[in-house]
Amino acid sequence: MMSSQILVSRPYFDTRVAAQNGSQPLVTNPETAVKENVYAGTSAGLATAGYRSAKYTPEEWLANNSALLNRSVADRDHAERICTESKALKAETDAGTLRTQTVGTKHLGSRLQDIHSWRSELEQLIERLIAETDLLTASRRRLEKALDATEIPFAIATDNLTCRERRFGPDLVEDQVEEELLKEVELIRSIQALLKKTLDQTVNQIRLNREVKQTLELDWSDKQHAYSLDDQCGRFNNRSTDTQRHPSSAVLQEQVCDEEVWRKFTRDNLRLAEREEVASQALRRLIERVLQETSEDLRAQCAAVDQAFNQRCMELSQAKTQLELHLAQILEQIGAQERNISYLQQAVYDKEAPLRVAQSRLHYRTFRPNMEQCRDQPQLSLLGEVSELNSTVSALQQQLYEARKSLSDLEESRLSLEKDISCKTNSLLIDREKFLHR
Repeated sequence: MMSSQILVSRPYFDTRVAAQNGSQPLVTNPETAVKENVYAGTSAGLATAGYRSAKYTPEEWLANNSALLNRSVADRDHAERICTESKALKAETDAGTLRTQTVGTKHLGSRLQDIHSWRSELEQLIERLIAETDLLTASRRRLEKALDATEIPFAIATDNLTCRERRFGPDLVEDQVEEELLKEVELIRSIQALLKKTLDQTVNQIRLNREVKQTLELDWSDKQHAYSLDDQCGRFNNRSTDTQRHPSSAVLQEQVCDEEVWRKFTRDNLRLAEREEVASQALRRLIERVLQETSEDLRAQCAAVDQAFNQRCMELSQAKTQLELHLAQILEQIGAQERNISYLQQAVYDKEAPLRVAQSRLHYRTFRPNMEQCRDQPQLSLLGEVSELNSTVSALQQQLYEARKSLSDLEESRLSLEKDISCKTNSLLIDREKFLHR
């Protein structure tokens, strides 16, 4: 009977081994603890002691099993997340590659449009330069045949020029009247010298026109070549058979310019050509004017001078009227700005009382004892109120500063307008009284 109980007894837990391992003995049932004490000194306990101490407890087995399960779940979740992220990354990179290639193709198309636009402008300007050079060459032949000269009343012209020197300020300008009078004096002095000088300018302008035309033709040729290359590049796609890898092509060379420099180069060429075209047109107009003036008599030139004076007087009258209108508006605006300054000063003054109230509330709340000194809602509200009031006052003061500065600018404008009106009045007096009845 004793031996059967020993064979079916529950596994023995050695408290000394548990103490050595730093664990606590598991005694869950008092009856089990009594039985284990009863059979502790029997031969069965001694015979199985070595086997029992070398095995894990059920709790350790459960813990190990649970750890394995948890780790497998974590590894499975991590693997699923990696798969999901991989699919998302592939989709994103595919979309990014397609988008980048589409953008590159779009940029090539835009580049082709830019090159075509610049090339068209170059073509048009080259054609205009050719036509302008031909016209200027014809004018040169006319100058070479010009032999006539006309005498102009030198005394009247010089007297007119002397009287107009009494103008002052911005009205002392070399206007059309001045040009006509100087032209009259120059014709009296030497028509032959004028024709020779104009002829030299014509020859030089023809040379400049041809040089700038050659520059435009070189630029057009480069753009034509670049257009062909970019058009070929724009036709490349992922199914093209004539593409290959060129790793070094992605490296920008030092001699390669950026797009702005490229535009500036052609723009400068066009601007230079347009400037020469304008200069050539102005020179042709000058030639026509010189040839016409040399063929006209004194009466025609006097009529031209009188017409220039009439036009100048009309311009002066219109300018004076506009100045007087602006002066009235400036005076009205000065009054409005002064009222605005008073309004802003009152607004700044009106903010003093709310600011004192908010700051006083904050000040008295600093005397709360101990833990009552907390950042409660009233404290936060007061801090926000003070900050808002300070910002408002600063904004009003800044606006007041701007208003005062604007008032000062208006006063300066008033003085300038009054001075210019006085100048225009004097110029009108000189032109009307001295020259309209000559």
